[in-house]
Amino acid sequence: MELKKGERFDDLERNGYEIIQNRDKFCFGMDAVLLSGFAKVKRGGRLIDLGTGTGILPILISAKTGGEHFTGLEIQSESVDMARRSVIHNGLEKRIDIIEGDIREADVLFDAASFDTVVSNPPYMAGGRGIPNPDSPKAIARHEILCTLSDVARAASYLLKEGGSFFMVHRPSRLPDIFEEMRKNRLEPKRLRFVHPHTDKKPSMVLLEARKGGKAELKCEKPLIIYGEDGKYTEEIREEYGY
Repeated sequence: MELKKGERFDDLERNGYEIIQNRDKFCFGMDAVLLSGFAKVKRGGRLIDLGTGTGILPILISAKTGGEHFTGLEIQSESVDMARRSVIHNGLEKRIDIIEGDIREADVLFDAASFDTVVSNPPYMAGGRGIPNPDSPKAIARHEILCTLSDVARAASYLLKEGGSFFMVHRPSRLPDIFEEMRKNRLEPKRLRFVHPHTDKKPSMVLLEARKGGKAELKCEKPLIIYGEDGKYTEEIREEYGY
């Protein structure tokens, strides 16, 4: 597999898989890796990742679960190209499809209730005003320019089978908005885990699971701590996530 200008292979520390990235565009972060460990896919299940970028979540989750098939939906052509080449590079063409398309048009691209699991690492920043270059891959990945939280929740509900699960990583400050949009779309929050950089620091991320048509009962799991007192990754981060 030949790389294009500015691209590199990054080792995913799973099954020998590598992913193609471009440092000048947008590279996946720890949030995607943590979500790949938090998400659950039943054996033989079908999963779709909304806003897959360069395909990090389908590739990692395919290595960690017994799911049968994985789909990544991405609107940016360059990212789609890198994701598709990464799938081929890892020999995953039979298990992973990368579809170029808009989350807001999920009901045109896919049949309703066609997935058991939906995952998403959506843009965290609300609104798109005052961004120097709103067309840049980094801006689109970080700000709600091409899709909003509402768009993601609506698409997830449409795509999920009844009782299916939606997994997402986001910022704790957006939790009120997240819960509101989930419930508007019959996605009941079921599991929550805060991610802290250090034990004495406030959480920087939150991992969430919601169930379509689920009953109202939210389980808060113990916090996930990234760094120990020695400044190194904690044992859980090293063993569970390969850092």
